[in-house]
Amino acid sequence: MRRQKRIALVNDVTGFGRCSVAVELPLISALKVQACPLPTAILSCHTGFPTHFLDDYTDRMRPYMEDWQKNGVQFDGICTGFLGSAQQIEIVADFIRMFKQPGTRVMVDPVMGDYGRLYSSYTQEMCERMKQLLALADIVTPNLTEACRLLDRPYPEDGRMEAQELEYMAAELADRGPSQVVITGLSVGDEIENFIYEAGRGTLLREKKIGGDRSGSGDAFAAIVAASLVRGVPLTDAVERAADFISKCLAYAVELDLPWNYGLPFEEYLTELR
Repeated sequence: MRRQKRIALVNDVTGFGRCSVAVELPLISALKVQACPLPTAILSCHTGFPTHFLDDYTDRMRPYMEDWQKNGVQFDGICTGFLGSAQQIEIVADFIRMFKQPGTRVMVDPVMGDYGRLYSSYTQEMCERMKQLLALADIVTPNLTEACRLLDRPYPEDGRMEAQELEYMAAELADRGPSQVVITGLSVGDEIENFIYEAGRGTLLREKKIGGDRSGSGDAFAAIVAASLVRGVPLTDAVERAADFISKCLAYAVELDLPWNYGLPFEEYLTELR
């Protein structure tokens, strides 16, 4: 049966704050790829707000994905985001084994921490399970903190690393499973860099830094790259497309003076994605 490309999104569903599935689904759809969420949790707003309601979906994930299997659902891509426990990481590993076919591209976005520190909810057991998940990935997109943790390397004191060292790290990550690695969001002066590694070679892409950190930026990046890859776009082009789109959204967020936890006002540029 002829059909559109299709991606499974394993991530939480957050009502306000423009992150996770609320960002990924519309961006992937704009790129003419069908997005199919497997919720890990339901939140009123993300954890960057003073309070939030959370419904943990862990116990419902297996029946949910088993029903997809019974209905013969197939995916061209699988994209994982924030996972809230070691048990969820184990479930996601089983999901990948269940649905990955020879042509399925699996993207793992580790979402473990930033600025040299793990998120408060992240445990050492989760770190170890995430390392195991690398073996099932085709592409992994850690920031520098996450790359260091996955490799048991110290985080640099100034948060900076030279291109040669980034290439060593990316090659080491690739040795653990994924053929493609993107070390994301490297802040260098007034620029943001993404280090791309594939086929034994590394490439550094730079964008002008606009504003400060903003919720959902990583989700937007992962969504655009994942959808582009299943459509056959080369990795470097996919990363450039994602970085350019996010830069537009960041500039508009600054213009609107949006609080950081309101996320990217991507709706303004949604129709420009192709």
